[in-house]
Amino acid sequence: MNPRKLAFLYTPEIEGLSYPPDCPFKTQRVGLTRQRLLSLGLLGGADGQEIAPRCALLSELETIHSPRYLEELQRAAAGELTVGGLHMGLGGPDTPVFKDLFVYGTWACGAALAAANRLLAGDADVAFSLLGGFHHAMAKRAAGFCYLNDVALACARLAVAGRRVAYVDVDAHHGDGVQAAFYRRDDVLTISLHESGKTLFPWGGFEGEIGEGPGLGYNANLSLPAGTFDEAFLMAFDRVVMPLLDAYAPDCLVLELGLDALAGDPLTHLSLTNNAFVEVLQRLLGLRLPLLVAGGGGYHVANTVRGWALAWQTCRDDSGEPDFSIGLGGVLLGTSEWAGGLRDRELPVMPEQRAAVEPALRVAIDAVIRGVFPHHGLMPRVAVASGAAPTARSGDRIP
Repeated sequence: MNPRKLAFLYTPEIEGLSYPPDCPFKTQRVGLTRQRLLSLGLLGGADGQEIAPRCALLSELETIHSPRYLEELQRAAAGELTVGGLHMGLGGPDTPVFKDLFVYGTWACGAALAAANRLLAGDADVAFSLLGGFHHAMAKRAAGFCYLNDVALACARLAVAGRRVAYVDVDAHHGDGVQAAFYRRDDVLTISLHESGKTLFPWGGFEGEIGEGPGLGYNANLSLPAGTFDEAFLMAFDRVVMPLLDAYAPDCLVLELGLDALAGDPLTHLSLTNNAFVEVLQRLLGLRLPLLVAGGGGYHVANTVRGWALAWQTCRDDSGEPDFSIGLGGVLLGTSEWAGGLRDRELPVMPEQRAAVEPALRVAIDAVIRGVFPHHGLMPRVAVASGAAPTARSGDRIP
């Protein structure tokens, strides 16, 4: 197979831009990831180009956001927070007002659009746009460290170009802003696997939210119980995501690769290692479709940087074999330095953890299969035995 053409979207102009020091969202993660890739010899050459984006234009931002909201963002960044801006979510604990909020968002959106354009032109097979992943931003409202929705903008750019888009979000937080942008559309299939809204912001993303009107059945949410571990997560991914992608038959993929689902993240309650995301990428790469990889959450900076570097390495060579000759890494408990390179150690799963996660996850999977699958010609076969919870086979087509 010919080597994949990868593009890494980055510009040094963002290095002086930052959220407030006490904010958990650290813009520096992207630069640190770039440095890690350079140090490992993984960035550069025909199969791993670095591409400088430009800031998104107002006319481009208006594809997703209202002109009034964009005006309020610029006012707030200039130090003028109005009552209207407050009503649009600005100035809250997770939406601080700071001078770089608008310009950094335009760089993130510009990078996402440049990534989409590279895919459309055939100049890249995989494009990494890690500056943003701001999936909580709404048309007229900021939330969750997100002011401008770069991933929704990229999905819209691909869809307008006639592509059939599948958006897969594995950030620990529900991708509510992207869901809202395409809730009544069938040209963008949105799938979000996230920690349950019962225990984590934005307190939604439940299985009954499946789209409306033309978009009915084109929005899928899978709630992950706190403590979800690699094996359970991948089982859910295989039961829900892969059959939907097969049935929908997209032309391109957008992956929100937020790494706040990793064990030890200070804001979330999941127990994944970066090995799970290697397997996710292997499955998606196996579809041989253009792939845009966006950033997102990840509030343990070192773990996020290592995970994103591993994702890039996986896209360059998806054999899945760990390279023990590069880097030092590890997960979370005790020292973070071990001989496994960029990969995390496997984490043990306690019996009580398994007992808490697996039944709740089965219920969530069955709800998606019953609610969403029939809209794509997939027949949910439910079998009930001796009072057990219903289970469903996900791969059967309705004749």
